[in-house]
Amino acid sequence: MNGYTPVKNQGKSTLCWAYAMLAAIETEHIMRGDSVHLSVKYAARCLLEERSRQSYLTRDTVPVAMRGMGGTLLCVMERHGMVAYDAYRDDPEADIMVLANKVKRTVHRAIRTRSRLGRTSGQVTALLDETLGTAPRRVFMYGAEYTPGEFARSVCSPGEYVGLTSFTHHPFYTRFALEVPDNTEHNEFYNVPIDTLMATIERAVRTGHGVCWESDTSEPGFSFHRGTATLPVSSDTSQEARQLAFERFSTTDDHCMSIVGLARDAHGRRFYIMKNSWGTNNPYGGLMYVSEDYMRMKTVAVYMVRMNGIS
Repeated sequence: MNGYTPVKNQGKSTLCWAYAMLAAIETEHIMRGDSVHLSVKYAARCLLEERSRQSYLTRDTVPVAMRGMGGTLLCVMERHGMVAYDAYRDDPEADIMVLANKVKRTVHRAIRTRSRLGRTSGQVTALLDETLGTAPRRVFMYGAEYTPGEFARSVCSPGEYVGLTSFTHHPFYTRFALEVPDNTEHNEFYNVPIDTLMATIERAVRTGHGVCWESDTSEPGFSFHRGTATLPVSSDTSQEARQLAFERFSTTDDHCMSIVGLARDAHGRRFYIMKNSWGTNNPYGGLMYVSEDYMRMKTVAVYMVRMNGIS
């Protein structure tokens, strides 16, 4: 089992991508002997501010939305920085989706009245301050002082993480922008055969690296309450079956978790241990055990640090 920070609860929000990607970065630093704990609330706030501006200037062609992928978090960090969790803690009373709807209404009203960007941004900032608290302008860590941008680069340098996927509608060993609704940043993924992807994930986990898993959790065998995700016995998990499920939308990118370990059951079947963001109310304190065949069939993409053999 690799190291990980405490299990969080995303509540009713759609921020699993932020929780999972930050958890992968945190595991990476624990492996290096450098513990960091990062603020999802800061990333959510920055994204709301950014998308409110985009929504206003495009007259809501780009809507205020909170869905994303692990790469969305990396992009937000590059543009806006990051702060430590203790500097801007999650507030269980703050419903991010309710807040996002309030921001939407503020922007829609501003579009109707043509109230200009500066005034609209000021109204959004005041709303975010009231609900989430003022965002810190400085980060203090181990006696040093950072701006959010400096702190973000100290925990995750630009280009440190790579996205990997495995689908046949693009050539293997090339990069392409994965065509899923949550890829709002149009991030590119390196495309490899599924056997290569599975071997790469296993190698990363075995050597202590953090991995953000983009997946489909809509299968009947996925149960948070049981703490497991499995497929029916003898399910077809071939490359062709994966592609067909993706093209028929029975495999969709609907949840992210962070991989923190490997295990085997009493029958010798391999499972990947996932840190979820749905709280701790399951048999494993919020962790989940995802079978290898479920991983093979339902992995949409992963983010991990670049290692030897990964472009």
